[in-house]
Amino acid sequence: MNVLDENIPDSQRQLLRGWRIPVRQIGHEVGRAGAKDDAVIPLLHRLGPVTFFTRDLGFYDRELCHSRYAVVVLAVGQYETASLIRRVLKHPGLKASSQRLGKVIQASHTGLRYWELRAAEEIFLRWRP
Repeated sequence: MNVLDENIPDSQRQLLRGWRIPVRQIGHEVGRAGAKDDAVIPLLHRLGPVTFFTRDLGFYDRELCHSRYAVVVLAVGQYETASLIRRVLKHPGLKASSQRLGKVIQASHTGLRYWELRAAEEIFLRWRP
């Protein structure tokens, strides 16, 4: 399941759905509107295998690595989030949910950097042409 933070505009959610990418958004289909950041992680635990997409850079924290979810921090403007989410989900190393679980990922125009559960070092990947 792909879950969007409240900080992702409705227009971007609709764009993803138009591309047939299944998403649910906090405050709309899951969780409650106006939930504080500290309520997000317990929600992810309850939802099971989930990839959480947010623009909140505070979620890029290696301490948040967990085997039941992935966190993807989108380091782009609010109206670029849908295209970056699609790009992350099509990345050969992240296509399957099982490839994302246990990671906290920061995605930007230059590439991906991430922490993985029990990894000693941060990993950086450039986008493929």
